[in-house]
Order: sequence, then structure tokens, then C-alpha cells
Amino acid sequence: MRKYYITALILLIIGLPMYGQQDPQFSQNMFTRLSYNPAYTGSHGQICVTALHRQQWYGFEGAPEISVFNFDAAISPFGIKSGIGLSIVQDKIGFNDNLGANLSLAYRFELWEGDFAIGVNGGIISYSLNPNWKIPSGTSLHNSVSEDPAIPSEVKDEMALDLGFGIYYNTDELYIGVSSTHLNEPTFQPTEGSVSPKIKRNYYLISGYTIPLSDTKLALNPSLMVQSDGTTSQIGLNTHLTYNKKFWGGVSLRTDRTVTGMIGAKLFDWVKVGYSYDFAVSEIRQYNEGSHEIMVGFCFDAKSDKSPEKYKSVRFL
Repeated sequence: MRKYYITALILLIIGLPMYGQQDPQFSQNMFTRLSYNPAYTGSHGQICVTALHRQQWYGFEGAPEISVFNFDAAISPFGIKSGIGLSIVQDKIGFNDNLGANLSLAYRFELWEGDFAIGVNGGIISYSLNPNWKIPSGTSLHNSVSEDPAIPSEVKDEMALDLGFGIYYNTDELYIGVSSTHLNEPTFQPTEGSVSPKIKRNYYLISGYTIPLSDTKLALNPSLMVQSDGTTSQIGLNTHLTYNKKFWGGVSLRTDRTVTGMIGAKLFDWVKVGYSYDFAVSEIRQYNEGSHEIMVGFCFDAKSDKSPEKYKSVRFL
């Protein structure tokens, strides 16, 4: 009986990507800003590469599994302060295996005590569906796959254009950004009798601030992330404590009833690693062993003789 309920839940979950859903969630979203805001590109003034893998609801068959690769660099063609970046996101959930690749461009200029940027991105998103239904015999769902045209039973593999836009402002202590992914709401060819699968437009608001503490080696980094697809919204509140600008640990609370613990370290002054563990406080915790995220990234200057710049790494840039 337990397997039946799990199967039914999986059916519900995998239906979401077909008719619109929010973008993948990351607990360590301070390292994946390029994935949802192209204006972030080049904001750190270096060349940076970041890879992150998330295993959600570990032990739950068909649960989300997400991998991210981000690359961005600050450039100045013809003396124009700007940035260029590439973001690749693979999102596996149930029978779906979606892959998105976007090239980002940002124009940056000084404003007040910081930098303001306007960014756009464009690329492709691949929608892949490979159904392999496991429905217990003797239930009312047993013949649904063959009888209901709204339930996909054939392999699908399609691509569509994907566009995004964002603005981003940052100083040494503060950052704030507003962006939207899937501006054109990519739509894929429907199967007979079903609704056209599409990816809904998502909206983001992010903000964070660095608070120096009495101990000069310590800094508190509270941040906020609001994500919405116009129908449902999710809010995440994060707080990190940084020691000596090299080690950090913190907690995050999300409105999907998830509590997250995070730790990380900066190694060799240019490599950073991080790990987070999500604990769901909802009933789904009975069927999984939590969610895990692993992050590895590195940044370096394009020129060894580069002139000194303001230090911004306490915001995990």
C-alpha cells in the first residue's frame, strides 16, 4: 500500500514539468545566481567557474536530481565594463530529463557607491520524457496509461528557445537583484489529447547584506530570496557566519517547510567548497533521507598585474 501512495505522488510530481513549474531550487543559491540572473555576470571582477550537484529527497524513487555548471568573467571590450557567462542546468525528475544552456551578457556601470548591471541571456532548453510507468495491478489506475491520452506513454525529446532578463546592484556590503527566467515561456509540441508542455516564466528577488561583528574576523551575512512563477511563491531566509573570510556555516529556512544547514571553506585563496543538507519538516520526510548539495568553485584574475579592487568575497562572490 505504501508503494501505491509513493507511485501516486511521483505521478503528481512528474506532471508538474509538463504544464509549467518553478525552476529548480538550490539551498546554496548564493553560488548559483548566474543561473537565474544574467546581470550577475562579471560582478566579482574575476573569472569564475562553479559546479553544484543537488540530490533532493535522497532515497525517494524519481526524486529531483539537479546539476549546475556556471562560468562567468568580467570583460571590458572597447573600454565598456561588462561581463559574459555561460550557465548549464540539468534537471532530472521522474521520467523527465530537462537540460538548459544559456549565454549571458551584462552591461555594468558605477552607480552611487557600487555597480549597477543590466543583463540578458539566451539559449536553448531541452525537454526529454521517457515514461516507464509502474502501476500496481488491481488498482483503478492500472489501465490509465493506455486509455487516457493525457498520460504520456511515448518517448519525447524536443528543444525550444529560452530567454531571460535581470538587473543587479552591488556594493562592498550590499547586493540586490531582480530577474526573470523563461521570459518567452518555452512551449513544446503536445501529445495527442494533452495540453502543450511549457516552462512557465519565473521571477526572482534577491538581496543580502554583510554585517561586521565586534570580532574583526567574523561577519554575519543575512540574505533573502523570493521565487515565484506567478501562481505559487517561495521565500528563503539565509544567515551565514563567516570566519576570517575563509570558513562559513549557516542555516536557511524556506516556506516549503524545509530547514537547511550549510558549511563551506575557501582553500588556497581561490578554491571554495560547500555542502548543505536539507531536512523537510513536512510529511514527505517519512519517505526520504533528506536532500544533499555539493558545491565546488574557483575564481582567479585574468591578469596577474591587475590593479587592486575592492574586496567582496564575504558575500560569497
